[in-house]
Amino acid sequence: MKLGLINSAWAQAGKGTEFGINQTKRIGFDTVDVFADPLDIDANERRLIKDAADRNRLPIKSVACVAVGLIDFNPSVQRFHVDRVKKYLDMCKQFGADNLLLVLGEYIWERQVIPPAEQWKVGVENVRTCGEFARSLGLEIAMELEPFKLSLINSVDSMLKFLDDVGLPNVLANCDISHLDLVRTPFDQVKRLKGRIAHLHLSDCDGKVHGDLPPGRGVTPIKEYLRAIRDTGFNRTVSIELEYSPQPERIVEWVEEAYREADRIMRELNCRG
Repeated sequence: MKLGLINSAWAQAGKGTEFGINQTKRIGFDTVDVFADPLDIDANERRLIKDAADRNRLPIKSVACVAVGLIDFNPSVQRFHVDRVKKYLDMCKQFGADNLLLVLGEYIWERQVIPPAEQWKVGVENVRTCGEFARSLGLEIAMELEPFKLSLINSVDSMLKFLDDVGLPNVLANCDISHLDLVRTPFDQVKRLKGRIAHLHLSDCDGKVHGDLPPGRGVTPIKEYLRAIRDTGFNRTVSIELEYSPQPERIVEWVEEAYREADRIMRELNCRG
């Protein structure tokens, strides 16, 4: 597996794109994931991202997209977000990425107003449309399993049902290790995702709420989940996800710590390569 970093760690600490990519390479990461909205950055920023990654020989493996509007009850909002996701996919192609990491969101109004089955159907149909466009570009979509009670995809069961309902070979799962733990996924359930994992996120938390901490700062059984994922045959990219460092001025140390601990775990499992 390759070890990567999502560049949002740098952006949320107020560091520029080029600084972040340069530091990602210096620290020792194999790859980088990009968290940037194509509607918020211009062509110059896109070129800067691609040029900095190329100069550092740091492949961009994934672009992260939160598109909760795909399950909005307003058709006009859905259409806007389908078009927005397609622009993300065009940017993925420009960057040479493997996949678009897609966060779908949560049921609205505590599932009390709109029938949950209807919101699920809308999500499936819109992701299928996006997946067909991704396939035309030679790209995958990796659906993120979220750890929140009302998330559409918040368990291995709901992930597999969603992927089956979409029914496209290039719409696959993203496994986030701390999310798996927060929803109390038994280790042996991970094997059910064999052959259906496109991407992997790695972070730690306190076992109670979402945290995205460096490995070792929380209680997540990272090694056990990573072993279970490795045993499915997954051998692609593990991307560290770090959010909102409590000391932004020490973000370099924060990322270095995360790298050291993740690298150690991967080497102990003989899966870094």
